[in-house]
Amino acid sequence: MSKAIIIGAGIAGIATAIRLALKGHQVEVFEASDQAGGKLSEIRLGLFRFDAGPSLFTMPQYVDELFRLAGKNPQDYFQYEKLDTICNYFYEDGTRIHAFADPQKFSKEIADKTNDSADSILDFLKKSKDIYEITNPVFLQRSLHKLRSYLNLETLKSLLRFSQIDAFRSMNQSNEARFKDSRTVRLFNRYATYNGSNPYKAPATLNIIPHFEQHFGAYFPVGGMYSIVSSLTGLAVDLGVKFHFNSYVDEIEIINNKVTGLKCKGESHFADLIISNMDVWYTYTRLLKSLKVPERLKNQERSSSALIFYWGINTSFSELGLHNIFFTEDYQDEFKQIWEEKGICSDPTIYVHISSKNNPEDAPKGSENWFTMINVPSDTGQNWDELIRISRINIIKKLSKILGKDISKLISCESVLDPRGIDSKTFSYQGSLYGSSSNSQFSAFLRHANFSSSIKDLYFSGGSVHPGGGIPLALLSAKIVDDLIK
Repeated sequence: MSKAIIIGAGIAGIATAIRLALKGHQVEVFEASDQAGGKLSEIRLGLFRFDAGPSLFTMPQYVDELFRLAGKNPQDYFQYEKLDTICNYFYEDGTRIHAFADPQKFSKEIADKTNDSADSILDFLKKSKDIYEITNPVFLQRSLHKLRSYLNLETLKSLLRFSQIDAFRSMNQSNEARFKDSRTVRLFNRYATYNGSNPYKAPATLNIIPHFEQHFGAYFPVGGMYSIVSSLTGLAVDLGVKFHFNSYVDEIEIINNKVTGLKCKGESHFADLIISNMDVWYTYTRLLKSLKVPERLKNQERSSSALIFYWGINTSFSELGLHNIFFTEDYQDEFKQIWEEKGICSDPTIYVHISSKNNPEDAPKGSENWFTMINVPSDTGQNWDELIRISRINIIKKLSKILGKDISKLISCESVLDPRGIDSKTFSYQGSLYGSSSNSQFSAFLRHANFSSSIKDLYFSGGSVHPGGGIPLALLSAKIVDDLIK
């Protein structure tokens, strides 16, 4: 029986551990913090519970698959509910759009509230589906860095349709050509933020993302997002995976260009295979000290980060749902500030996630737990304390205006997470949430491979490598690593 060690108990690390245990490997996971999950974590403030990181759950079949591979009934471990309304959108002019899960209702809602037709929305969703069907077999399910990925009929069919994925226009250019109303354009441009990118630079191929929500659906895990982690960790333990928490890895040990194990707390731990679920930048700079950081990695633009206020709100708002977006009027300026000025605009788009809407136990009766987030640049030495102070004022002002209540008087408790904290807590270089950005048509090919080309039996999973960030892609990275290991 060969021994595999996984560095990092993020969602991809746990999924990789499950897959390798099912293959008969002896698997151990070393995690620097005191809990599994990585960015997919939770915090508690008094009687309030918050999912601290990712808050949108799509493609649940990738989680279910792990239980089924183990011969288990997923519902015995993990349950989730499909959302009828995916998100509520609020605009400064008073427009409120409900993104219904049903495409017909959604398209009618936009037609009723904007100057765009229902047919234009349905055509867009069809285009999103086409991009998914073309790219999924090649870009999402397989390694882009192995020749065999391209030597099959399915890949050939996808490559022959490459021109249809709209890779040579920006997302904004495509959406402005398709829609008349800036409210609709902003709604669909927002999907670039799902992988930390800029819709004014990122390729229109990213218009694939709405398909995940509108076709496959958006869901809420019973008990909150962290139940994904707890259920998969439970499965891993049942399969014999051993977790080491509070165990920061010092170094990956290599002899003759092959991994031999790792060093943790001064002790060496033997391994036949090493899979790093740690941000690939820190894997090289902290754990592979004898290797040079690949030039491609040095030159990659980092994804955006986030500034999050976790607020206990001592009232409830009937007009808010699980997911809520409050748009800026000048969306282009917001992204200019993030990507060119490395700052935060005075009127940012605000995302408010309220898990207590679906899981009442997350807040005291009559109260709500607000995960209040704006997109911000990665940490390059900005004065974050001042940016946080100003942003808090601007966020409260905007929310108070749109909701008609002074939010500042309703906050009973608060915690703040900024790019510095994201970096230090989750080892995400510069606090970037998704590793590198996807601001060019070549970004997918420039992401680090899921294996080392110079060190035998060294692999990489997670959001900082192929195929990208977010729960579904992180889980697919585990599947790709599983396919690569013989």
